[in-house]
Amino acid sequence: MKLQELLTYFKSENNELINENPDITSIEMDSREVKEGSLFVCIKGYTVDGHDYAEKAVKSGAAAIVAEHPLNITDVPVIIVKHSQRALARIADAFYEQPTHKLNLIGITGTNGKTSTTHMIEQVMRKAEKKTGLIGTMYMKVNDDILDVKNTTPESVTLQKTFKQMLDQDVDTAIMEVSSHALHLGRVHGCDYDIAVFTNLTQDHLDYHNTMEEYKHAKSLLFSQLGSAFHHNKPKHAILNADDEASSYFEKVTAAEVMTYALEQKADVMAKNIQIMPKGTQFDLVTPIGTKKVTVALVGKFNVYNILAAVSVGIVSGLTFETIVSAIEELEGVKGRFELVNCDQDFPVIVDYAHTPDSLENVLTTCRELTEGKIFCVIGCGGDRDKTKRPQMAQIAVKYADEPVFTSDNPRSEDPSAILKDMENGVPDAYYHSFVNRKQAIFFAIANAKKGDTVLIAGKGHETYQIIGDQVYDFDDAKIAVDAILDLNKS
Repeated sequence: MKLQELLTYFKSENNELINENPDITSIEMDSREVKEGSLFVCIKGYTVDGHDYAEKAVKSGAAAIVAEHPLNITDVPVIIVKHSQRALARIADAFYEQPTHKLNLIGITGTNGKTSTTHMIEQVMRKAEKKTGLIGTMYMKVNDDILDVKNTTPESVTLQKTFKQMLDQDVDTAIMEVSSHALHLGRVHGCDYDIAVFTNLTQDHLDYHNTMEEYKHAKSLLFSQLGSAFHHNKPKHAILNADDEASSYFEKVTAAEVMTYALEQKADVMAKNIQIMPKGTQFDLVTPIGTKKVTVALVGKFNVYNILAAVSVGIVSGLTFETIVSAIEELEGVKGRFELVNCDQDFPVIVDYAHTPDSLENVLTTCRELTEGKIFCVIGCGGDRDKTKRPQMAQIAVKYADEPVFTSDNPRSEDPSAILKDMENGVPDAYYHSFVNRKQAIFFAIANAKKGDTVLIAGKGHETYQIIGDQVYDFDDAKIAVDAILDLNKS
């Protein structure tokens, strides 16, 4: 695309002074990725300011620069904008030919359940013979090709590039997790969502959003940004969890058609007569297009909520009841989400991503329903994140587990002992075990569990690393659990 054509898609303070018209071959916000013909957009980050790397970008071949203030650069045109982050979204959308206008785009937001719900929707859509793309915490997928991802919701230029790649590979339905950070920072500006899904809202990220009201407002942007226009041929839909009080707020801010799902409140899509079993869950699925008793190979009420969200998406997407039911009865679990680790031990070992007070409580209450003996709960809290969660996580572990085991998560730049102390301060008179070393904590729990007990290893789930200081180490809870079980079997 020519620079002058690209300039027609966004406002700048000096458009009329830009006479050059080079070919733009890529859009970059990382100077290390710049190549001949790139348009480099200077973004002010928390620790790095892209303006400081503009000269480096020019030396690497940048054909033009977008910046928020004049730069001492004369070799290439410098386009001045008020907000480079907002400009980047418009530039990326234009450069990649507005790909989301041609996709059925489904966004899922909420504190917990985004990853599981996203994968469930993908499996439902595939059952309906849709070609799918997925963007989430674990990875990005284009059909069956898996790509790495740095953030739950990538930056706008990565998003639009990926959506274009999806179109080029005949994808018709894209499903993505949408984080509150991405909504607040405008990473998803330009994304033309057709369906927005809300899972739940509980405390998280208050180190960033400051208050729950601010956090809720950030989440609400996904629903308000569905737009106010009514499109008969391509209507917009908001899928809301009626059991969560935040849904009433989201319903007020959206002009889209609303479908609700719930276990307790009256809703369009419901699960009744729920029976939780060691290897699955059975319930009556009640929907506007049919009712049926279903059995799924996933455990826990939290999974039922996620399933109902996926069912709702299937309904508003026009899928048949038979297709939806068939898909959910074949659902497969997601790595690190109530993942059973089995090495022929005589007690269940479960790895789960639960890293918020609400998600930990949900998983532990499910464990209690399935456990005759003791529950061992290995749990830590991340460094450089919301400190107010730490005593709460400890309190929940102590309340629901017989053998709480406090340990490290990803301490990052913080002293792991200090993080543990924050947890311990929340339960000053309680019974618990404490290990700075996460591997030792996992080995301790498994070594002391007996038949009838359950070991829950919570907080990291699918992650295959541990961040200590500025170093990233290989660390997979499931693999460590296997090692601990094998070690136990030797003794």
